[in-house]
Amino acid sequence: MQLRRVLAAAVVGTTALAATITSTDLALAARPPLTSPSFVAHLDLGAGQQPENLTLLPDGAAAVTFAFSRQVAVIERTGAVRVLATLPAPPADARTPVLGPPFLGGIVQGRAHTLYFLYATGTDDLTGVWRLRPGGSPERIAALPADTLPNGLALDRSTGQLYAADSVLGRIWRIPAAGGTPEVWATGSALAPAGFLGANGVKVHDGAVWVSNLDHGTLLRIPVRHDGTPGTIRTAATDLTGIDDFAFTGHGDQLLAALNAGNEVALVSGNGGNSVVLDHTDGLQNPTSIAVRGSVVYVADAAYLTQQDPNLLTTRRHRPFSH
Repeated sequence: MQLRRVLAAAVVGTTALAATITSTDLALAARPPLTSPSFVAHLDLGAGQQPENLTLLPDGAAAVTFAFSRQVAVIERTGAVRVLATLPAPPADARTPVLGPPFLGGIVQGRAHTLYFLYATGTDDLTGVWRLRPGGSPERIAALPADTLPNGLALDRSTGQLYAADSVLGRIWRIPAAGGTPEVWATGSALAPAGFLGANGVKVHDGAVWVSNLDHGTLLRIPVRHDGTPGTIRTAATDLTGIDDFAFTGHGDQLLAALNAGNEVALVSGNGGNSVVLDHTDGLQNPTSIAVRGSVVYVADAAYLTQQDPNLLTTRRHRPFSH
């Protein structure tokens, strides 16, 4: 598959590990402070069920984007998968920057159970921020240029602003959740790619926009000034090879990061140090995104490189995360 070759070429040096993983490797023994994980759902690779991003719903289910099938779905607590919407297909000759096929990226839930998500197709008429209201149909609320690759998405609930990471142009876009014209909010070499994808995951936390850079293996913090403009970009953590999305644990700036190609989840401390707390022996298959609710940690696995067993799994903290 051409897409898989593109992804593999971008992570030379880590694919050997991914290629050797088989189901017999799964010892399911997470490192402290996490308990052994359990699977919520084993997904259908043949049907394109490769979760790129997830957001937790009030009832404990997870809304996900399936990266290359153009589908937004819900994975119920029972493991059942329910497709909410399929996005329109671009023309057959359209090519999404770097990746090729249409790509569904970040997803967040806003007010009144409304879902917002990012769609990239390499065309002006479809690329941008989309919205799905309960019982409704997907609609684009903000257009982004065809040469962008919108990837991670975050919502600042205090201001009603969405922040989207552009993995190709190395930008952070800001878009009103009500819809409207996007603005380039932040740029800089720290956000740029270095051969494949740059700015990737994004979160709003403690007065700042936090961004991962996949190519650089870094985590960045961008303060939000009182007037809404970005402050100076600071590198908060390094040595996070293949970092995709991440989630804060609720203890200061501590977070869990999905390290995609290495099949790992790392616990990153507030001072930037990190340690692996989950790996391929726990069932990870190219983890893409993480969510934390109370003591439960959710990890979505897309199997982009392993090409086996995309899944959603959970693990629990058997003791609090250290500060």
